[in-house]
Amino acid sequence: MERPAWAPRSIDISVPSVSRIYDYYLGGSHNFEVDREAARKAMEFMPGLPKIMQANRAFMRRAVRFAAGEGITQFLDIGSGIPTFGNVHEVAQAAVPGARVVYVDHDPVVVAHSQAVLAGDDDIDVVAADLRKPQEILSSPPLHRLIDLNRPVALLLVAILHFVEDADDPYGAVAELREALAPGSLLILTHASYEGIPLPAERARGAVDVYKDIRNPLIMRSRDEIARFFEGYDMVEPGLVLMPRWRPDSAPEDEDPYAFSGFAGVGRTA
Repeated sequence: MERPAWAPRSIDISVPSVSRIYDYYLGGSHNFEVDREAARKAMEFMPGLPKIMQANRAFMRRAVRFAAGEGITQFLDIGSGIPTFGNVHEVAQAAVPGARVVYVDHDPVVVAHSQAVLAGDDDIDVVAADLRKPQEILSSPPLHRLIDLNRPVALLLVAILHFVEDADDPYGAVAELREALAPGSLLILTHASYEGIPLPAERARGAVDVYKDIRNPLIMRSRDEIARFFEGYDMVEPGLVLMPRWRPDSAPEDEDPYAFSGFAGVGRTA
């Protein structure tokens, strides 16, 4: 397999990557055949997976515009994935010129490609760190250069928490990040769930098993379990809802049924 210039020499390109699979679902070009093969296996059980990812991204864009409209100019995107069209910095800076964005990911492909794409923009930076170790993120030089934690921040945890197992204490990590944020900060979050999927749970589990097989377990939590991540936040209307129902730009009834496969919400610190 030929290694493209954007793939760091240190990574094993024979092993599927969640970030590159996500890139494939979104129609991106930064993925390998091993990633496409895993994606196609998952789609045998849930053919609407690309629609789910598109709904996830559409919510992210709406939430970032909302945050900018609330006067927030600082964005911390953890588990950011490979930059694609309509990413956080593009949406934020279109709404608020000079908005500052720090991307965080533990995937070396994501970090390397992000650094290449973002080079030359002093208002954006990328950190190689893991959500499960919040202090690594909070103490990183790029964050301290760009983000003033004494002012409100929009913290994005979009399609990331369902890859953190309970044994790694995702609730504790989210709480630790919340404690570092100034009053008026926002938590922007999406999470996969069996609730809303237009398939029997038994069939959907086939797609979940594909992620387990590539050693990236997908943890499908209930709405109540997802709501716990917002402890310490006041929910922004309409609350924690299926993704197309959060402040939609068009009638949710017109959405593909698969777009409703997951919850989205925004909370504000007091």
